[in-house]
Amino acid sequence: MNYLPPIVQILLALMVATAAVYDIRYRRIPNRLVLGWLLLGIGLNIFLYETPGLRSAGLGMGLALLIYFPLYLVRAMGAGDAKLMAAIGAIVGPGNWLGIFFISAFLGGAVAVGRLLGAGRLRHTVLNAVFILKQLTCFRAPYAEREELDVNNPKAITLPHGAVVAGGALAFLAAAAIWAPR
Repeated sequence: MNYLPPIVQILLALMVATAAVYDIRYRRIPNRLVLGWLLLGIGLNIFLYETPGLRSAGLGMGLALLIYFPLYLVRAMGAGDAKLMAAIGAIVGPGNWLGIFFISAFLGGAVAVGRLLGAGRLRHTVLNAVFILKQLTCFRAPYAEREELDVNNPKAITLPHGAVVAGGALAFLAAAAIWAPR
């Protein structure tokens, strides 16, 4: 966890808050917003840190896409979620992005379990997770055999991942304010 300059903190908070609102309200995150944030993040890092800033932005974006693009390919995430995480990576760099990723994953898991318990589908989802792992180890797309595993299917139980990421990013900013070396 590295200290983020106040302008980066503000940009990140505004970005994830906007993404959360769009994702909750419309269940999508517009490309024009994500592209703008991505370019702003790269530009800001170049302005603040010159060549090392460009490297950090590229590594953060690349790490996010390395993790999220395969999830998009197997239809476990929407494209907007992958692009949002890439923009966050470009703004905060790879090390801080990993922190946001892990906090968001933990938060998303907790919210998902609560939602599944409320819907009475926890056992069914655990069985689906086993099925997904089995399919992926055989290099087959899980959604091809079970339509409910496609995030775009109206029957699927989904979460507005942009809102979960926003919660993770804001929690990360709070933790960084306390524990990040300056």
